[in-house]
Amino acid sequence: MIYPWGTERRLNAYSDYFRKQFGARVQKITIDAGFTCPNRDGTCGRGGCTFCNNKAFNPSYNDPDNSITEQIRQGMEFHRTRYRKASQYLAYFQAYSNTYADLSTLKSRYEQALKIPGIIGIVIGTRPDCVDEKKLDYFRELSERSFVVVEYGIESLLNKTLQRVNRGHDVETTIWAIHETAKRGIRVGGHMIIGLPGETKEDFLDSAAQLSNWPLNNIKFHQLQMVRGTTMGEEFQERPEDFTDFTMEEYLNLMQEIIERLNPAFVVERIAGEVSPGMNLREGWGVRYDVVLRNFEELLEKRDSWQGKHYKSKD
Repeated sequence: MIYPWGTERRLNAYSDYFRKQFGARVQKITIDAGFTCPNRDGTCGRGGCTFCNNKAFNPSYNDPDNSITEQIRQGMEFHRTRYRKASQYLAYFQAYSNTYADLSTLKSRYEQALKIPGIIGIVIGTRPDCVDEKKLDYFRELSERSFVVVEYGIESLLNKTLQRVNRGHDVETTIWAIHETAKRGIRVGGHMIIGLPGETKEDFLDSAAQLSNWPLNNIKFHQLQMVRGTTMGEEFQERPEDFTDFTMEEYLNLMQEIIERLNPAFVVERIAGEVSPGMNLREGWGVRYDVVLRNFEELLEKRDSWQGKHYKSKD
């Protein structure tokens, strides 16, 4: 069977999207451009999100003391060894909030990345409260001459959860940012965490249904992980009963139900996350992401399930 996104895979996979878009494998190169966040510097809070420690997922070549050009050079060398077929790259501004600066600073850093041969576009990871109309107008202009994705940390659609994790903004801010970005013709990505404290299975399924009617292009899901060096990690060690610890089987069963409610037009970047070795306070699943994804796709086939099977549009 060929699904609405044009392949036999049962989810609208990120890797397939790029092969169709660019005719070849495209690899992200992550960059730490030296930004911070408004809930770290006192603008709207201190300490950052309670679940966040960027060291848990930044590769070794990410050093903000190195120039963007040098980080990209090292990233290309790393990926050419690991993924020999990769010849086209996206500069992924990942660490912290990558629109949290004045517009002239942002332009300088983005344009520096885009001048490097082999870089075909940029992905900008940020918070919904770190964009404004002038920045979005610039992204519109930039997207007319390059491939651009603005990827927002949504994390949760419940204000009580955002407050509990010291997020520093509300869901209404997220809705504004995503809709304002999309109406300018800019590709919009979103990131969701499954398993934040106080949330239930019904919350996750309801969130999938709500998100499916937002103007997103890409989405990624991560299971909540207890990372060393975070406030949430300390909370977990003091009160582990407050946190759900999914087995891989439990998580994939839940993700099946989430994917079934998800808009089939959304490109799914990830269905789970992984942290650097030694950073996880829980035992973990003991396998890399490619194994998790393969198990998930086998589960979808076994149960005759697919992305959007139970999707309901509001239109």
